[in-house]
Amino acid sequence: MRSLNICILGGTGFVGTWLAARLSSDAHRVTVLSRDRERHKELRVVPGVEVQNCDVYDAAAFSEHLRGHEVVINLIGILNERGFGGGGFRRAHTELTRRALQAAKSAGVVRFLQMSALRADPAAPSYYLRSKGEAERLIQSECGALDWTIFRPSVIFGPGDSFLNRFARLLAAVPLVFPLAKPNARFQPVYVDDVVEAIVKCIHGGSCSRQIFELGGPRTYRLREVVEFVAAVTQRRRKVLGLPDVLGRLQALLMDFVPGRPFSSDNYRSLTLDSVCSQDGFAQLGIRPEAMEGVARQYLGAFEDNSRLSRDRMLAGRRH
Repeated sequence: MRSLNICILGGTGFVGTWLAARLSSDAHRVTVLSRDRERHKELRVVPGVEVQNCDVYDAAAFSEHLRGHEVVINLIGILNERGFGGGGFRRAHTELTRRALQAAKSAGVVRFLQMSALRADPAAPSYYLRSKGEAERLIQSECGALDWTIFRPSVIFGPGDSFLNRFARLLAAVPLVFPLAKPNARFQPVYVDDVVEAIVKCIHGGSCSRQIFELGGPRTYRLREVVEFVAAVTQRRRKVLGLPDVLGRLQALLMDFVPGRPFSSDNYRSLTLDSVCSQDGFAQLGIRPEAMEGVARQYLGAFEDNSRLSRDRMLAGRRH
């Protein structure tokens, strides 16, 4: 297929760096917009990838940066906000999506791809899922002639992730007994490379146009099983203690005030909904997703050197 001019919003993040490298290896011309391009030198050395400074809250400048691009991919997302009340989530997910749509239409962009989340819904219990759902609704109602595709992944894992690596860090910091809120919450962890493959298959549109794809890995896990797996791989002997809901909510409330917020009240509310697919988006796209165990063992614990090697290979455009 022909090469495209593609702009990635959120391209300096976890999924974005993988996607930019893959698109570059497929001979597409990639622009990544950033607030500070100097902080992302690892992307600037990838052939075919240009990192540009842009204030996405300046409508005229935003539109000008998108001019000449055929596809915009919005990966911008946050797991926690700085304050409380949902304002940070709405700004990052809903309002920025609105601005991106307006800029894309003004610049003559043809395709708009959006990273959402499983169980995103304007009526969801957490601000995270609610703001993601509101962004989806904006795309479906305000795109007009602008073609779109939405992806709803479960939790994403891979070298540099904020899922398995977060538990690895917490397990290292908490001795003997690891208290866990919502231990029976269910997930379908999905490999970042498979998510990237799904996006790549949809950049030209066609049968993917105006579709929503739910993306989940081949196996469903309870949260307790995920933490026990990370503990085993990182060789941390910990007893995982599932907390009743009242103590889980209290734990989340206390963690709201821990620097870096490794867990929050909004995270807890998200866990009240299982992150499990109702439809198999990978099957629809002809992709066979990787299981978590084999991949994760390569970058957790004693294998973290392999993690850095995997990331270096990815950025160099060598996926295997």
